[in-house]
Amino acid sequence: MADKIDTRAVGLDVGLAFIRWLTGAENLHYGLWTGLEVTAGNLRAAQDNYTAKLFGYLPEGRLRILDIGGGAGETAKKLLALGHSVEIVVPSPFLAARCRANAPGATVHECTFEAFQGTGPFDLCLFSESFQYIPLGESLPKCARLLAPGGQVLIADCFRTEAYRGRAVHGPQPGGGHQIAAFHAAVRETGYVLAAEEDITDAVAPSIDLEQRLFHVLGHGVTRVSEELHRKRPMAHWALGRMIGLFLSRKRRENLMQRLTGTARTSEAFRTYNRYHIARLERAPA
Repeated sequence: MADKIDTRAVGLDVGLAFIRWLTGAENLHYGLWTGLEVTAGNLRAAQDNYTAKLFGYLPEGRLRILDIGGGAGETAKKLLALGHSVEIVVPSPFLAARCRANAPGATVHECTFEAFQGTGPFDLCLFSESFQYIPLGESLPKCARLLAPGGQVLIADCFRTEAYRGRAVHGPQPGGGHQIAAFHAAVRETGYVLAAEEDITDAVAPSIDLEQRLFHVLGHGVTRVSEELHRKRPMAHWALGRMIGLFLSRKRRENLMQRLTGTARTSEAFRTYNRYHIARLERAPA
């Protein structure tokens, strides 16, 4: 039996190549758009602003950092340049390879955080848009076991608001993450205190509009080619449709076209159903 095509890896590869072409880096995170016009030309500046904001929450001194869900290693590369020691946990073989290439001074663990066997101790557990992918019952308790005395957890991610009642009610909506109220309850229940917390939702939300504009450009191209083929080469159009059907189910094709041509993914929808918070956690005194 032929190996299944890894469409996620292909998508990451293409997406990172485009981001690298556009910005010169392989950042996968949101931008911070305060004071910037929301254009593709300003994406690198917005992402640099985001990183500067995140690094403003780092504790002082040289740190041993566990970068959980380290993307393509761009954040780790910057942390290494500041003199910190970094280990990365990332489950994707493709992203693990990019981490090794972009941050060769870091130790890369190709596994989920739940399966991570390291013992630390670490001065900081960092989640930059990765906290939402790990169950609340797993993430904070495991960090507590990995932290050195006085160690901290730094989280920058989306959280769902009370307005969000699920995909079945609202359909696909931008953002994601744990319910913000559930997160705050988990912080208390697992013996942490919020040393600092900032809501930067309004500053990052325009990233959704920029992303959707890009998809609309791609969608326009796909639609025009399909219309032209259907009009002038109907058999070729039919054959192409059958070929695509071998790789993508009808549901996936519908979802893809919704992403390429839909209008539901907006910064306003993001603000309605999400809060984007930066939070620094410390262990509560015994």
